[in-house]
Amino acid sequence: QVQLVESGGGLVQAGGSLRLSCAASGNIFSINTMGWYRQAPGKQRELVATVTRGGSPTYADSAKGRFTISRDNAKNTVYLQMNSLKPADTAVYYCNFRSSWRGADNYWGQGTQVTVSS
Repeated sequence: QVQLVESGGGLVQAGGSLRLSCAASGNIFSINTMGWYRQAPGKQRELVATVTRGGSPTYADSAKGRFTISRDNAKNTVYLQMNSLKPADTAVYYCNFRSSWRGADNYWGQGTQVTVSS
């Protein structure tokens, strides 16, 4: 069984930075994409960024130029560096590990709260 443990959320003023981490335990041999999603109150969960096993990132338009996703395959960990944070970035952030060839292998973290004050 794969478990994901997130850390790094918190309260920050607008313009500040946070770094989220998500570490996996268990057998993740099938996982090739790691990502971050977020869900604000009253809104649907949305993609923030993903990164492939080879390190190729994709970003939501809202994250481009401000957020950087990276992964350490040796540590089974994915990171999200968030700079120039805005109040609109306030949400619960979830990490996701998934396989493109084993559909059942799709794992979520418990979520970490990010609150950006104006």
